[in-house]
Amino acid sequence: MILRKRIEIEGVVQGVGFRPFVYNSALYWGVSGYVLNNSRGVVIEVEGPFEKLAGFLWKVRSDTPPLASISRFEVVDIDPCGDDGFVIRESEGDQQAVAQISPDTFVCDACLEELFDPDDRRYRYPFINCTDCGPRYTIVTGIPYDRPKTTMADFTMCPSCQAEYDDPSSRRFHAQPNACPDCGPQVELCDADGAVIDSDDPVARAVELLRQGKIVAVKGLGGYHLAVDAENEMAVARLRERKKRDEKPFAMMVSSVEQVLEFSTATPDEIKLLGSVERPIVLIKKKEGTSIAASVAPRNNYFGVMLPYTPLHHLLLKEYFTALVMTSGNISDEPIAFEDDDATTRLAPIADCFLHHNRRIYMRADDSIGRIIDGKAVMLRRSRGYVPRALFLSMQLPEVLATGAELKSTICLTQGDRAYLSQYIGDLKNDEVYGSFCRTIDHLEGLLEIKPKVIAHDLHPDFYSTGYAEGRDDLERVPVQHHHAHLASCLAENGYEKDAIGIIFDGLGYGIDGNIWGGEFLVGGYRSFKRMGHFSHIAMPGGDAAVKEPFRMALSYLFRVYGEELPDLELVRSVPKKDLQLLRQMVDKGLNSPLTSSCGRLFDGVSALLGLRRSVTYEGQSALELEQAADPMADGCYPFNLVKDEGGFALDYSSLISAIVDDIQAGESVGEISGRFHNTIANVALSAARRIWSLTGLETVALSGGVFQNRLLTEKVVHSLRDDGFTVLTHAQVPPNDGGLALGQAVIAAHQAGI
Repeated sequence: MILRKRIEIEGVVQGVGFRPFVYNSALYWGVSGYVLNNSRGVVIEVEGPFEKLAGFLWKVRSDTPPLASISRFEVVDIDPCGDDGFVIRESEGDQQAVAQISPDTFVCDACLEELFDPDDRRYRYPFINCTDCGPRYTIVTGIPYDRPKTTMADFTMCPSCQAEYDDPSSRRFHAQPNACPDCGPQVELCDADGAVIDSDDPVARAVELLRQGKIVAVKGLGGYHLAVDAENEMAVARLRERKKRDEKPFAMMVSSVEQVLEFSTATPDEIKLLGSVERPIVLIKKKEGTSIAASVAPRNNYFGVMLPYTPLHHLLLKEYFTALVMTSGNISDEPIAFEDDDATTRLAPIADCFLHHNRRIYMRADDSIGRIIDGKAVMLRRSRGYVPRALFLSMQLPEVLATGAELKSTICLTQGDRAYLSQYIGDLKNDEVYGSFCRTIDHLEGLLEIKPKVIAHDLHPDFYSTGYAEGRDDLERVPVQHHHAHLASCLAENGYEKDAIGIIFDGLGYGIDGNIWGGEFLVGGYRSFKRMGHFSHIAMPGGDAAVKEPFRMALSYLFRVYGEELPDLELVRSVPKKDLQLLRQMVDKGLNSPLTSSCGRLFDGVSALLGLRRSVTYEGQSALELEQAADPMADGCYPFNLVKDEGGFALDYSSLISAIVDDIQAGESVGEISGRFHNTIANVALSAARRIWSLTGLETVALSGGVFQNRLLTEKVVHSLRDDGFTVLTHAQVPPNDGGLALGQAVIAAHQAGI
């Protein structure tokens, strides 16, 4: 008896070799019908005897291509048509788009073998790819995902490539970026003025220049990197000077895990993340006495390391370098350069030469960053390799656009049970980044064919993202409090739909009382929240200046605790009396000294008290150095008080700060003091959770906010809460910092909007 089935499949099933996989599976099982792409994913109609159909269905459901990911697999019976054979039909695009474009993927082993095979026609070809690897999101201009809707439309396949593309038995069957040296993109080496440097092999010539200590701007998948030999101290220092990046660590690219282990103490979990299909930058602890230049990651115990993910990267690294610095091609605070002319203009003051190629990048994407916290991979920056993969939600939502925050900007679109978090855009502090922000919104709305009905934004009135939302008159606007969004982001990622305790520790966020929040103990869910407690408000002398100069925060805490009689500390002695008096007056009179409950500012203040960091050159630097200075085995903690406050309770700093000062004056080590401080903040979190439980009975705690990038603190908080019987929700796929905020905004707006 002949049966026929219609199968509708959604997920990451376009651009990953799914149709040829289905085709070959049909040939294997001897069934007939067709397969095609549409705007929702893949549609199959197949007929044959029951036994053969069962085998075919099992294979298609269970033995998918490496890059495929199925989220919906629906089978219905239909009438047989008597098809003769199995075919791949032309794509359809007449339905609401929910098809998921694959993220950009690293070059596979089969292509690598060809890349370095002198007898292969693609030997040393920097753009080798197949259905299992290569560019995706950054070259896609629309869906369904076919070559005409990618930037590879600029290149007509030669007969050999076309034959592979049309051959169902080929690894390149319907590989949209398929190309070779005869018909595909080409590399070109230019000097800083844009003049072509003659060379039979531009990549080999670029390697020579790197070995000479030159800075080479390299065009990759999602933009340009600035590359130098990571073992060349003078070259790395020159890059720092030109890029105007004083101390923030540079990322490195290393050819193999074996080489990573030569200069780091990478754990098995870190190695697994390093070698994952997304190929993120992974934070890995340094070994002492390595050959890597000290200025790659000054005053930092960790390297940011990634493996090569394009053929071009492999060609640059193979046999020549222990590691290359591969930092974003931009000047600090600017978006990464991705268009050739713009890159030449903006990076000419930095780079000695440019390794261009003529495959257009349609959408810029920075590298992703992750680290292992409490035994699991946590994204600190979710971008290349992950975007535009959907995050699956436990609820059905209307179409919402969320515009994120100011720092670590991302946007989020929701549709049904899916949330699409964009790539990292940058800090929305200037028109250049804002332009990238707007382009990202337009691209994702078009690519996903999502027409939002609601727009969510932060409460802060002066953010670029708020201004954008106010300009979208076509959408219902929902303002969302910053820390409520953090809470909702963590709940949504974990599929938790009830109210929970939210412990939100971050730097700065606009509060509903007009103050700057950041050390918050909340109760709530998607519809509402209540502020149950917080760190006591304290003045930030100079406002933003107190973020850049943590000594100001240290003095503010000392003014609060000691009044006129400040303790005899090196920090106090180092500030001229005139400046000290001015800062005190600013605090006392509230002159340019906004109040904050920020946990991040407390970390800054303690870092300055310990002499670690008076001023910073990048966001979060002082807290990072405080974490890395801590002795993780330090015993005990400092005293603290949770005192009654209007509407709840507040952390009183007095006993904590005075105990730290006593230890400093007694000559205790920085590591011991920092370790005890971390223990104390973990105990504060536990005490607050216990107090809220006693009032509400809630036993689930969600941890969110940028401070939870701190591995030592996060693990201490998680373990203490779990040991006390709480269920703890943390981030993994979504960054705990402001890069994950848009997800929370979107879910809240979906529940609060009038639709």
